[in-house]
Amino acid sequence: MTTISAHGLPQAGVRPAASRRIPLSGRLAAAEATLKAFLERWSIPALRVALGAVFVVFGALKFIPGASPLEPLVEATWGVLSFGLVGGPLAMVLTAVIETAAGLALISGVFARIGLVLLAVAFVGILSPAAFFPGELFTETGPTLLGQYVAKNVVLIAAALVVASRALRGPSTRAR
Repeated sequence: MTTISAHGLPQAGVRPAASRRIPLSGRLAAAEATLKAFLERWSIPALRVALGAVFVVFGALKFIPGASPLEPLVEATWGVLSFGLVGGPLAMVLTAVIETAAGLALISGVFARIGLVLLAVAFVGILSPAAFFPGELFTETGPTLLGQYVAKNVVLIAAALVVASRALRGPSTRAR
């Protein structure tokens, strides 16, 4: 509390309340630190759930014949990867099961490591068309719509790596 003299001026030696306030830069630094703590706590779990949700949705589509625009590519890829043993509707069901199970495992959090293993299997299949069917994915003018669909998986792989950095057991070797 500031003491005021009889003349209405602050008394000597007493600091006005405004000068005791935290400067704007200090308040911004504190807000930034609070945001950073929040992000460190919640960003990877949010990424894990979002990644899981993407795979549940796209995996579930593959259970419905004709619902996924990737159906011919999935069937052809399974045919190449299995040396012709798996194709057609079975390829779609297997892909749907792998993707949906991986997504649900990631969403649960409890089975995230199992979900990450399933995602690793799924990513082999997802990226294989780039090697097996490049003509379907790329033209001389750039990627086709199908190619763009496959290429965006690079971001999903990076997301899976970030989630794995938190979900996998073992000591952290991160230098600070």
